[in-house]
Amino acid sequence: MCGIAGMCAFDGALGQRPEAAKKNLDQMAAALAHRGPDGSGVFLDGPVGLAHTRLAIIDPGKGTQPMVRRETGRTCALTYNGELYNTAELRAELTVRGQTWETTSDTEVLLAGLMRQGPQFVRKINGIFAFAYWDGKQLLLVRDRLGVKPLFYAQNPQGSGTLLFGSEPKALFAAGLRPALDDAGRRELFALGPAHTPGTCVFRGVRELLPGQLLVASAEGCRTEMYWQLESWPHTDSPEETVERTAFLVRDAVERQMVSDVPICTFLSGGLDSSLVSAICARKLAERGQRLATFSFDFRGNEEYYRSNAFQPSRDAPYAAEMAAYLDSEHTELDCDSQELADWLDRAVDARDMPGMADIDASLLYFCHIVGKRYKVTLTGESADEIFGGYPWFRSETAFQEAAFPWSRDMAARETFLRDDVLERLRLREYARAAYDDSVAQTPRLADDSPEEARRREITWLNLRWFLQTLLETGVTKSLLYAACPIKEFCKRDF
Repeated sequence: MCGIAGMCAFDGALGQRPEAAKKNLDQMAAALAHRGPDGSGVFLDGPVGLAHTRLAIIDPGKGTQPMVRRETGRTCALTYNGELYNTAELRAELTVRGQTWETTSDTEVLLAGLMRQGPQFVRKINGIFAFAYWDGKQLLLVRDRLGVKPLFYAQNPQGSGTLLFGSEPKALFAAGLRPALDDAGRRELFALGPAHTPGTCVFRGVRELLPGQLLVASAEGCRTEMYWQLESWPHTDSPEETVERTAFLVRDAVERQMVSDVPICTFLSGGLDSSLVSAICARKLAERGQRLATFSFDFRGNEEYYRSNAFQPSRDAPYAAEMAAYLDSEHTELDCDSQELADWLDRAVDARDMPGMADIDASLLYFCHIVGKRYKVTLTGESADEIFGGYPWFRSETAFQEAAFPWSRDMAARETFLRDDVLERLRLREYARAAYDDSVAQTPRLADDSPEEARRREITWLNLRWFLQTLLETGVTKSLLYAACPIKEFCKRDF
């Protein structure tokens, strides 16, 4: 991953104090250094400043950012976090139209396409991304269709006319925004956490660009629009066609994510999702005469203390070992104990900038820190359960009958952390129910759905809109090169 950040002020504030603006951009980049330890840079042009920290995956020797190009009397710049899976197709299309190239990076392809076609080019790109593009007149912020890459922003902080943005809230705080928590943020944390209402952030004044959304900032102000939204369509393929189409899409998705100029590995739990991803990677690498490296993870003492549950009916380790042997991968088993988990909890909260999924976040961060000493890129089976219906609530009678988020139906445990007067003020149950009702009302539907199918569609939508986003945000902690750093000062402030 990389880190992007920046600011925009059409009132002339940046131009009046360029040294202060440059200092703020440097501070924003420093706050995101863990996302991109291979290089950093800043760009300042009139009302706009961009910052970038790079994890070099494609064309490591070039492709530095912010990437700047000057053409027909205008200066354009891009700071970009992500990967385009259709880079080759887009490069060929632009080449036919006369585009020449200085690098082999997808960053240059994205910048060239935006310079030639403007915001409409966003609809052509296939990948995971968050980026900021300055065309000399307006600033464009864009987030990918499912929200794999994060992008936060704040408008008019401390009464100024400035727009701040960054891959993580800490970048905004580094530019002077004060992290503050009001009752709206407390309701998000205690009623919905670790999930949050799409587009919001627990910190006052901070917003998150929605998946499939773009923001345009110009001298006329800021506006947002959805360039993509999920829709429901009748399924007309036969069972055989469905299998063939799904198999193609899975293989294509995995193989496109293998495009890298540095070695890759996979995380292998032994489940269907990670086993399938690892199998596709192993076969593709074998065609190149290479051997796949796989990693599995366990908790020390798990063999003795493990107990079956609805989410994990059996231990992962035996299946991971069996799959690694079948693939003939270069397999490494890693483990940690309770003390190591506890030691990494604060770092996990720091990585998210807010409380998250506790042991899940801490263990991922710990293991990724170890794997990152050898690899920059890993493929996992993360989020397959949300798309393919792997969780118990996709089949649970209770989930089909109860009007509540199926993963957090019981509010009692959350309420034990708060005094009665705070509970009375926050009204967590009403807040969670309102968030649930509003989200269900947005479900893309088909008129001829049966009641059961309509409910299944709602549960799927809730998973994509809420649970999937929570797991993708855990990816903030998955920076393989995240350094073991102390808790940032702003995390110690009185919220």
